Amino acid sequence: MSTRRRVVEAGKTVLIALLAVSALFLAWRTRLFNGFFNAVPFFGNVAVLMRGASGTAETSGAVLKEAARPICIVITDEEGNRYGEKYDIEARNAVYDRISSIMSESLGSATELQEISEAEWRSALSGPGVFFEYAMPVKLPVLDGWLGAHMTECPGFLSLTHIYVAFGEDRSRIYLQDHGSGVFFGADTASSAGKAQELDIYSPNGALFAFETGIDAAENSPYMLVMPGGGHPDIRAGTAGSAADLLDIVLAALGHSDEMPAILPEADGALRCVGTQFNISVDARGYVFYRPTDNLPPPEDRQALSESEMIERARVIVAETIGGQCGSAEVFFESLEQNAGYASVNFGYYAAGGRVHLHDDVNAARISFLSGTVRSIELNFRNFTLTDDYTALLPERQALAAAGGEFILCYSDTGVESIQPAWARR
Repeated sequence: MSTRRRVVEAGKTVLIALLAVSALFLAWRTRLFNGFFNAVPFFGNVAVLMRGASGTAETSGAVLKEAARPICIVITDEEGNRYGEKYDIEARNAVYDRISSIMSESLGSATELQEISEAEWRSALSGPGVFFEYAMPVKLPVLDGWLGAHMTECPGFLSLTHIYVAFGEDRSRIYLQDHGSGVFFGADTASSAGKAQELDIYSPNGALFAFETGIDAAENSPYMLVMPGGGHPDIRAGTAGSAADLLDIVLAALGHSDEMPAILPEADGALRCVGTQFNISVDARGYVFYRPTDNLPPPEDRQALSESEMIERARVIVAETIGGQCGSAEVFFESLEQNAGYASVNFGYYAAGGRVHLHDDVNAARISFLSGTVRSIELNFRNFTLTDDYTALLPERQALAAAGGEFILCYSDTGVESIQPAWARR
């Protein structure tokens, strides 16, 4: 290419760049983008979160994500046959990614919820439709925010584990069960019943609800999903890195990478890190405790955060720390505790569809707030890998009868390398 042509091409590139910058400037001046930015939920930069400030800065995740996903999904066809996913994480996530819009569209277009009888709920479960179950109760406004449903009427008192979308001839109808009271609710939606056609690729696999088994104990947990088969993978567990590695991860995630804190070795391979505005301790088992040492913002600068906002801020911290180091496991929101201005958002590990119980029954993560500001962070960095070894457990029908009610798959992580699955009464 001649020198003259290269100069011309370079000039074109510069001109295009200038035009693009000019267009962005004009868009800003005319507030063209204001509607978009105002609609984006807060999922800010972790360093911003630590200061308790508001904003819309993106994290490395780039999109707002649910702090928990359904632990199982059931699809029922027109003949009442069921396809269920409960233990295969990859398969369950693939199903959820394909059909989660069914739940969000039904919630977003739902008319006013009305209390219904359990008989109506059970009749609806006969199909066709799709059932979602969360491992731990989720407040309806929180779920509404995760899904971007924007319900017109969103009762804040409802706490959900069970959600069902039933397909009618023309429209869908959504059903909810309040976890605390056990009361059922239903509402018509504007979501098209044509969504049922998206589920034709899933063939029945023998999944049943407990009440369909004919076992007397099923009435204590009628909507537990009972799956065929009894083998579940063993898991290899370990710390997610050395104390020094984990300290680097936390410093980077919380925006302290550019500082020069004092790092002090302690007994048994532990480390203590002292910065100008924080203290961090890391032990050899992967437990990290972070506490800011600066004072709280003045009262006029403090924020009154909703439950959804606190959960989202905690989720960002978890995603940037233990969430990226846990291997084959998932980290799910489990509970929010509030008392006298303090709030703690708790997360747990799940592997192969089972709850992982850590030593001393501690949380995978616990993020504590006071007046909208993070006051402490507790993280248990653990890494889990599925193995090719399987443990045969009592078939679920028999386990249901033996347990006398609902049970869950669990793994007990006591620090040993290899851990086996077990049934535990819920």
